[in-house]
Amino acid sequence: MRVLIISDTHGYHKNLDKVLKLERPYHQVIHLGDIEGDEDYLETAAGCPVTAVKGNNDYFSRLPQEQIIELEGKRIFITHGHYYYVVAGLEHLIREAQGRDADLVMFGHIHRPVLRKEGTLSVINPGSLSFPRQEGHKPSYIVMETGDDGDFQFFLKFL
Repeated sequence: MRVLIISDTHGYHKNLDKVLKLERPYHQVIHLGDIEGDEDYLETAAGCPVTAVKGNNDYFSRLPQEQIIELEGKRIFITHGHYYYVVAGLEHLIREAQGRDADLVMFGHIHRPVLRKEGTLSVINPGSLSFPRQEGHKPSYIVMETGDDGDFQFFLKFL
C-alpha cells in the first residue's frame, strides 16, 4: 500500500498538483488540515480515496476535527494538532495518541516535517506544501509504504 500524506496546503494548488502527479500511483491520500475549502478539489484531483481532517483555518469545513482510521492492521490517529498545543511540543499529542491505543499519529499545523518514534508509536508530520517553516523552506510531504515486513516505511520528500 502506498499513501500520500500532505498538510497545510492553504488553498494553493500549484505544489499540490505537482505532488499528486509526481507520486502517482498511490492508493490513498491523507490531508492533515488547513485545506481551506479545497476538499472537493483534492478528492477530484487525487483520483483515489482521500481522508482529511479540519485544521484551524478550515472555518466552515464539514471535515471532522480528528479521526481514527485503520490501514494494513495499524490504528492511526489523524489530527491537525492545534488542539494538542503542538507548537509548544508534542507531549500532549503523544499522550493522546497513546491513550487511544494508536500505532501511528499524523498531524500538521507546525509547517515543519517530523518523523519520530516514541516507544512503539510513530509520530509524523509531512510539513507544508504551501508555507514551509523548516530550515531551507522547501515544501514537503511524506509517502508511506508498506514494507516487506508489514510495517510502514516513511519517505520524507521535498519539492
